[in-house]
Amino acid sequence: MHDKTVAELARDLEQGTVSSVELTQHFLDRIRHEDTRYNSFITVTEDEALRDAKAADERRARGEATPWTGIPFAHKDIFCTDGVRTTCGSRMLDNFVPPYDATVTTRFRQAGAVCLGKTNMDEFAMGSSTESSYYGATLNPWGDNLVPGGSSGGSAAAVAARLVPAATGTDTGGSIRQPAALCGITGLKPTYGRVSRYGMIAFASSLDQGGTMARTAEDNALMLNVMAGFDPKDSTCIDRPVPDYTATLNQPLKGLKVGLPREYFSDQLDGRMAGQVRAAIAEYEKLGATVQDISLPNTHLAIAAYYIIAPAEASANLSRFDGVRYGYRCENPKDLMDLYTRTRAEGFGEEVKRRILVGTYALSAGYYDAYYLKAQKVRRLIQQDFIEAFKSVDIIMGPAAPTPAFGIGSKTDDPVKMYLEDIYTIAINLAGVPAMSVPAGQIDGLPVGLQLIGNYFDEARLLNAAHQFQQATDWHTLTPKG
Repeated sequence: MHDKTVAELARDLEQGTVSSVELTQHFLDRIRHEDTRYNSFITVTEDEALRDAKAADERRARGEATPWTGIPFAHKDIFCTDGVRTTCGSRMLDNFVPPYDATVTTRFRQAGAVCLGKTNMDEFAMGSSTESSYYGATLNPWGDNLVPGGSSGGSAAAVAARLVPAATGTDTGGSIRQPAALCGITGLKPTYGRVSRYGMIAFASSLDQGGTMARTAEDNALMLNVMAGFDPKDSTCIDRPVPDYTATLNQPLKGLKVGLPREYFSDQLDGRMAGQVRAAIAEYEKLGATVQDISLPNTHLAIAAYYIIAPAEASANLSRFDGVRYGYRCENPKDLMDLYTRTRAEGFGEEVKRRILVGTYALSAGYYDAYYLKAQKVRRLIQQDFIEAFKSVDIIMGPAAPTPAFGIGSKTDDPVKMYLEDIYTIAINLAGVPAMSVPAGQIDGLPVGLQLIGNYFDEARLLNAAHQFQQATDWHTLTPKG
């Protein structure tokens, strides 16, 4: 059962060949036996999952099922879950049990899906390897001592290891697409504002976006059908009709115009990685797409702009964790200042503290104009690059990550080297456009991801292009040797 996709499991449930309780127990058993190797989960909600599975079977018997009724999945531990610990991978929230659900959580509950637990992640979503988690690093199922990417590495590893058929993720600068690429699964970051951020613990509010992680584009479409839509609780959520993302999956790609940014295929890209990506793009030409070179001239400024804007917003968002209202509190503080200082020093990890310091500096008097304001101006130039590009092409393609999965500990001592893992993904978040990673080859037995970038609210076209590619290739069906 664990080798089946969400779409296949939904058909099995509909036909009655398996019950949700049987399916849920099967995946819970896999998590119990296999996740000691990967550390992809922080919390497993076995009792709640079996209770919800029983309710799903009863709902299906009454003829009230949706495509998700009884399907097991997992949430990244950044989405608030009423009555279930939500840690954001941090000591600061180790004891935090939310009294409410995130909107994304609510929508999956309403659809009848069965949440098996909360997946591991970089602390407060700050990282590209899931090594900064307070609960220890997650391992990539494709190889011993390899990172799964981050910050949604727990979700990516759990899907790749067949511990769950699908999982939610969040993407601030590549945190869905990069781990999807490194773990050989399919991941989608929707347009900013397409999915509600209410109840999603904030890192950088103008960049964060919830998204989908599963083995196939079809499963991602099924997830987005549940997650997308206006939410009055989130002032950044767009009030715009939501299409059925599965309805256009089988449209032919004849006439699709694909743009290849020159900046993504420079000498900095490993030759083998470039070869795999170009081979995947050649497959699109066989499917009827036309390919042309384009330019995104301000791409080289994206990392510098991002690492001013994101830490600045993190500095503001994380100021609420002070030991007073909720979360971790230091023991026996001498006074209020000691409470604030020691709580934050002990409760936050090194990467989070680094970004808070950078962000606070960038926002401080005398430096705001020189750094933060200038970074926002650069952001506008990057956004304009994409607006111009989409006047002549339908989809932009390129690598999702500069390398396949790298070794645990190989980049933790060099923050800049770690930040460069997101070199091909960060500009998309700055612009707010949708993008996804699709398995598109291997290097030395490790997955390679092809990145598809779409125009605003054009997720249906991205999912269609990804689905047609997966109908013609089998990279997404490969299973880690472990």
